[in-house]
Amino acid sequence: MTVPAGIGHNGGPSMETGRLLRTHQWRAAQRALMPNAIPKLVLQMRLKRAAELGMDYKTYARVRQFSGQDIVGLLFSSNALRILGYDARMPASREEKLQAVRAAQKLALVQPPLSPEAVLLRNPVLDAVGPAPRFTDSWAQARARIEAVIRDRKLSGAQVLVIGEAPLEQEWMAAGRAAAYLPAGEYFMQTV
Repeated sequence: MTVPAGIGHNGGPSMETGRLLRTHQWRAAQRALMPNAIPKLVLQMRLKRAAELGMDYKTYARVRQFSGQDIVGLLFSSNALRILGYDARMPASREEKLQAVRAAQKLALVQPPLSPEAVLLRNPVLDAVGPAPRFTDSWAQARARIEAVIRDRKLSGAQVLVIGEAPLEQEWMAAGRAAAYLPAGEYFMQTV
């Protein structure tokens, strides 16, 4: 006797006799519903978008799949931008890479002794700069610092990709509820 599926049932195969065959049939039906490839127009749009962000398609697709949203902000650490010491200026190669980014905000979080104001003044390619979480900050304080920069630019964390270099910067993704984390070496070494 087969009992009809109730509310909350995922429509999967029942556990009665013949379960293996029903499981095989169910999975085959699920695969048949899912397209094996995305439409060509969508692929072309995503290839273009990846190039606008300064990323290769594979990396962009991975980030987009993880977050479920397009990336409209890139959040860099001062380490990732190689902004070190009192000069507060990023190397020309990093600046050129950021100048090529289209339709995305370029944000940065900087560690002392750097001040956000000085970094923004010396690096006009950046849209906003804020203080990075300190090692002594609680989780709530770190979240507040990261989210302040993101919210000031009217972005959602899920639309922002964190690009960092130091091990603790990977935690910024979770603290800021960001789309994903990408090591700076992977972002800056890509050719598009």
